[in-house]
Amino acid sequence: MKWGELEDEPCSMARTIGVIGDRWTLLILRECFLRTRRFEGFQSSLGITRHLLAERLKKLVRQGVLRRIPYQDSPKRHEYILTQKGLDLYPIMMAIVHWGDTHMVDIRGRPLLHQHRKCGKDFDPVMVCSECGEPLLAKEVHTHPGPGARRTPASAAPEKPKAKTEAKARTKAKTKATTRRRAA
Repeated sequence: MKWGELEDEPCSMARTIGVIGDRWTLLILRECFLRTRRFEGFQSSLGITRHLLAERLKKLVRQGVLRRIPYQDSPKRHEYILTQKGLDLYPIMMAIVHWGDTHMVDIRGRPLLHQHRKCGKDFDPVMVCSECGEPLLAKEVHTHPGPGARRTPASAAPEKPKAKTEAKARTKAKTKATTRRRAA
């Protein structure tokens, strides 16, 4: 699998990594969620080169994660705003933050606290099942192929009709029984 071909893979994780899977893109998205919108703001917060920042912003715009809106005519300057597709990355970003808050903090504690505006409380993001509301744990999740799964030669072969398969199995069993009787 080549880096430039991830977006074409029949795997949701590979396709997502093809869009947001490098460190600068994730940090640019972090800044977007912290309400940074302008090129200069990204550059000063991240210390990234202008060329690399421009390249990553163009890709996020091309992928529909950000939209570019002019805010000044002379010289022409733009703001970068999260689209709905970009806003839908929030759970991913929060999962990364939560992992970092759990495993990577130093003795000073978490660098940022997240507060839910509706209840006014600081929170830890929790991933739950959309059907039953229970927390999702890796050991309690089973995966199986979906409609967009890659077709392998074995899975692409048409299934044999059940009646023929059952008939073949009966014939094999009769043959084995006959062979045993003759041997005895």
